[in-house]
Amino acid sequence: METKHLGNTDVAISAIGLGAMPLSLNRRPSELQAIEVIHRALDLGITLIDTADSYCKDESDKHHNERLIRKALQQYKGDASQVVVATKGGLMRPNGSWTRNGNPQHLRETIQTSFEALGGKKPIDVWRYHAPDPNFTIEESLIPVKEALAQGLIRFIGVSNFSVEQIKQARDLVEVVSVQNQYNPWHRQPEFNGVLEYCEQEGLTFLPWGPLGGSSRASRLEDIPAIAQLAQARHVSVYQIVLAWLRAKSNCVVPIPGASKSTSVEDSAQAVEIKLAEQEITSIDRQTLT
Repeated sequence: METKHLGNTDVAISAIGLGAMPLSLNRRPSELQAIEVIHRALDLGITLIDTADSYCKDESDKHHNERLIRKALQQYKGDASQVVVATKGGLMRPNGSWTRNGNPQHLRETIQTSFEALGGKKPIDVWRYHAPDPNFTIEESLIPVKEALAQGLIRFIGVSNFSVEQIKQARDLVEVVSVQNQYNPWHRQPEFNGVLEYCEQEGLTFLPWGPLGGSSRASRLEDIPAIAQLAQARHVSVYQIVLAWLRAKSNCVVPIPGASKSTSVEDSAQAVEIKLAEQEITSIDRQTLT
């Protein structure tokens, strides 16, 4: 598996990560199957696993995904010492919905719980502020994050769903290694709002969430002729073409496609072998929405 550096650090991560969210939502697989998915990802050389405290069914199920990943890593018979688990905090799941909570005290508490859920023996590899809460300034919300860094609960810090200006505000307070924003054929704003360019210039890792458009849109990739035709010509899946297209946009891009089956992980991992020509990238650009 090809590797890249995490931001400006010397930590290596796989060029494709595993988005673990589908393993903990309402339609999640059995725990046994979920652990098999994580183990298959590790077998294939994937060393970046993306999670969050809010990847769960509702508030009563909070931190489910983090605990699942900890269990999977503990049970893995291979070498998991180089695995980087990146989690997030700042979203709530009341009755299964998604709401923002940047209250400093809440973030202080959820960082501690995430630390324990992931094992409590070493710092959280990467902790990201999931989404800015307009009820609190970024400085207010990041104070407990800075504290957690000093306390050894967190190793690296990232942000998610941030604009360029918000990333700059965060970097005035803490060192930021990664940015996780939505980016896929139907949502190409990072190309046009300056976020992708900023990450590339500053050496920050950019992680597209929902790279395949989510469960509702992934099935419609076949409807984009440029993607469908390329997949057919190369005898690969449309998903691999999309991941290759995203990777071609910038060297700082590390897609984190979700998976709830081992076959999905296997398909995603193969995308690192696909190199698209400039004309192929342009063709996809012309047929996707901005």
